[in-house]
Amino acid sequence: MIRPLFSGSPYRSWAFALLGAAMSLPPLVVALFATPSQWAAGPRAVAFGLLLCAVLFVMGAPRAARRGCVRLANRFLGAGLPTPPAGPSKPSARWVDRLRTSAYLAAHLAVGAAVTAVACLSVFAAVVFPSVWLSGGGQVASFGWTVHVERGWQGLWTAVVCVGCLVLGGYVAVGGAAALRLLGAPLLGHRPAERLAAAEERLDLLARRNRLAQELHDSIGHTLTASTIQAAVAGELMDSDPQAARRALSSIEETSRAAMDDLDHVLGVLREGKSPTAPQRTLADLGSLTEGVRRTGAGLRVETSGDLAQVPASVSREAYRIVQEGLTNALRHSGTAGISLRVAARDGWLEVELVNPLDSTVPGRPFRPAGERGHGLTGITERVRLLRGEVSAGRTDGQEGTHWRLAARIPLRSAP
Repeated sequence: MIRPLFSGSPYRSWAFALLGAAMSLPPLVVALFATPSQWAAGPRAVAFGLLLCAVLFVMGAPRAARRGCVRLANRFLGAGLPTPPAGPSKPSARWVDRLRTSAYLAAHLAVGAAVTAVACLSVFAAVVFPSVWLSGGGQVASFGWTVHVERGWQGLWTAVVCVGCLVLGGYVAVGGAAALRLLGAPLLGHRPAERLAAAEERLDLLARRNRLAQELHDSIGHTLTASTIQAAVAGELMDSDPQAARRALSSIEETSRAAMDDLDHVLGVLREGKSPTAPQRTLADLGSLTEGVRRTGAGLRVETSGDLAQVPASVSREAYRIVQEGLTNALRHSGTAGISLRVAARDGWLEVELVNPLDSTVPGRPFRPAGERGHGLTGITERVRLLRGEVSAGRTDGQEGTHWRLAARIPLRSAP
């Protein structure tokens, strides 16, 4: 019975209860002072209860209140509650979540006040009874009760009372924490719709990470294989052709650095299934891509700056796909006139900007209305965000007419 009291659970439970008791003071004070004092006892009690419920609802209304309750319950009670979704939800769902949060707050405040009161009384009794016995006995009077404590061996029962009060205080705290832990799932947990949305989002994220991991696996495998062969060649030519051996070692250094860049991006990415064997195009193939666009008769102006060869392979592959999809959309919606592409690597970022005029009169290429996103733009957004970048797309009006501007910024290094 006493062993659990030496673990951290009772003390975390006491801290959680003390927090609830402290938070119960403001709504109690507000409801008490807002209740008309000239009313009779019955109406005053009803008004006090209604005002207290209103204050508790206001406390639980913000979304931050639910997230805070979840974090506190997980930290102090080990409840394991899922993080509330941060995105917008239906109005009806928001009201339901506010009511659930307010109900949990009310339970936390009530249980916390009760546990704190019992714990204080237990500690008081555990201190007072042995103190009276050790001082020669006497009477202890509190709350209308009077207990006589004998001195000598006849007062040894006070030691038992001391231990019993401490055990009672500990188990009351543990019991209150268990009750709040049980209430956490129905009042703070995900509703069925939230669980389904979270599962779908998780599956989509895993699928995108799997695709990126497969591409990264190909690049890393190729780099390590090339390094192994070059190391073997350098070992054979070290005596006969030192210059060729040095060139092989320099190549190993460059390919190893590229592999480290890819590994920075692959950390934390889960990979499932087999990786594709087809080679992936990168920014090194940008010239052939733009030449293919020009062969369609499009007026494409390309501006590149920075050392694109030093861009990490994963970023380079995704940037190539972004440019490819952007040029495809430009040809589809603007015909063959005035397409501008800028690719720059500077200050630790890769910047891609594509501007094309909007022409709704192009036959067979209807312009998509504003606010309607196609699959291509959605794919670009997913690629950029997966690499912790920034993306924006939209219409721009200027002296030369209406244009569509697609801009993406991707960090060249993984975030620490």
